[in-house]
Amino acid sequence: MSDFVSHECGVALVRLLKPLSYYQEKYGTPLWGFTKLFLLMEKQHNRGQDGAGVACVKLDVPAGEPFMFRERNVKSNPLDRIFKDLLGQYNEKVASGAIHPEFPETVKRNFDFGGELFLGHLRYGTSGGYNLSACHPYFRRSPWATRNLALCGNFNLTNTADLNQSLIGIGQHPVFATDTQAVLEKIGFFLDEEHEDIYRYLRTRNLAGEDLSRRISEDLDLARVLSRASQKWDGGYVLCGLVGNGDAFVARDPSGVRPCHWFQNDEVVAFASERAPLMTVFDLAVGDVREVQPGHAVVIKRRGTISEQPFTPALPRASCSFERIYFSRGNDVDIYRERQALGGKLAPQVLKAIDNNWADTVFSFIPNTAEVAYYGLMSALRSVRRDEVKAAILKASGEGALTEPLLDELILRNWPRGEKVVSKDLKIRTFIGQESMRNALVSHVYDITYGSVRAGVDNLVCVDDSIVRGTTSVKIVQMMREAGAREVHFRIASPPITHPDYYGIDTPERDKLLAATHDLEGMRKFIGADSLAFLSVEGIYRAMGEKGRDPVRPQFTDHCFTGEYPTPLTDRMAQDTSPRQLSLLAEAS
Repeated sequence: MSDFVSHECGVALVRLLKPLSYYQEKYGTPLWGFTKLFLLMEKQHNRGQDGAGVACVKLDVPAGEPFMFRERNVKSNPLDRIFKDLLGQYNEKVASGAIHPEFPETVKRNFDFGGELFLGHLRYGTSGGYNLSACHPYFRRSPWATRNLALCGNFNLTNTADLNQSLIGIGQHPVFATDTQAVLEKIGFFLDEEHEDIYRYLRTRNLAGEDLSRRISEDLDLARVLSRASQKWDGGYVLCGLVGNGDAFVARDPSGVRPCHWFQNDEVVAFASERAPLMTVFDLAVGDVREVQPGHAVVIKRRGTISEQPFTPALPRASCSFERIYFSRGNDVDIYRERQALGGKLAPQVLKAIDNNWADTVFSFIPNTAEVAYYGLMSALRSVRRDEVKAAILKASGEGALTEPLLDELILRNWPRGEKVVSKDLKIRTFIGQESMRNALVSHVYDITYGSVRAGVDNLVCVDDSIVRGTTSVKIVQMMREAGAREVHFRIASPPITHPDYYGIDTPERDKLLAATHDLEGMRKFIGADSLAFLSVEGIYRAMGEKGRDPVRPQFTDHCFTGEYPTPLTDRMAQDTSPRQLSLLAEAS
């Protein structure tokens, strides 16, 4: 296990397939690709606010001119800062006459991000550091275009120490930092070897100068580089890389733990961690967007050819279920339906908690990511209530006792009532915020909607999508009581997280996971709720349409809930995941 685990969360890559003049003529701007990168990153803002970084490669740049650029920022609102600064530079050069947008060659010559190949990264940090040096993309520089590399990723590797030792074994002197640095140096080493092999071969053919450089660029095989570099990688990852010659790649781990989607037409090929941003930014239908296949790399050559090919043997599918439940954008059609189903599975637990007291119960949710599960719960509760009302009306009608007051009692005063009791006005994931700031964040991020609960009368059922440390839940329960709730019942649309998620979303160490150190009653007392219940692991699989059990369709991981990891754990990892008997953690749903 890496000593410096970091959760790199969102990636975007845009490769223009036409000259800049094409986009100026068709769309009225030579910055069409640059703008699309910003929109893809903005639409994935949910995946990272601790830092942002972008990179650009220009094609066909004359010798002596720079061709590869990078900007990173770890201040507040880093994405906005980066694009505001870059557009400010662009506008200044337009005002000074150095750039004439109607002449795209002036943009390419005088604006750093006036290129054809763009890379973007949004970062959430946990214990990997919050300074600029931990922010992607990482760079590896060389005077040879084909040996320059910009790399970013959404991943956790479990064996960074082994990777560093392998670098030492080939004669390097790695600086023990993040898993990203280890991957960068590993890919960089084999990129150098690929370059040298081609170089030596071509020198025997008496090629030199520009012809030599051109042939190296054409013959560079990035799939082979990745195949050689990845032989000892263990973990979940999506890696995106730009090479200085204009080649690019996107590679996904062999189990498909981390998500990545892409599409192409005759103008552009684009990638993102999630499907919905691509659909929105490029106005696409669901069928237009496809997954990068597990264990495959999509390679885009400088000349514009695109291929998807395996670079490592495939493993059983193990997509991160917690990422879909908690982190992904809920407007993706599949994720939306799955989250609705997760909430619907909570209905039996909720009815048990309120003892069918519809009149004096308010239903709500927190945080924003739990909203879709809440809609699923409300739909299931209304279905139950409709059946109850229908039966009561038929019974009263048969007895000749159907009256207007009875209808009012059955429907108007006993219909599931939803309110937004606590609102979250910032997109901050408090469980991965810096620990020293977390309590202060919770105090300022959440607000009470005063008057939404009848003080001392209403019970409050709150849907959440997870409990990790539990410290945020404590504050939320307090705020709900301050809002006037007589009782607070917490219902969680996922199983309890009892083990660190080394392959998927980077959760804290085991001793900081509330469910790993408390049984259900202890967790309830810790957060201060009147009752607490979780969805079961089987409930997740049923909500996802049994896709997790079918070897043909997508499968999902459950190791952060069960501790059943896809590969044997290292000694360090095993110490952090020692088994503990926990009782009644999840009700069957």
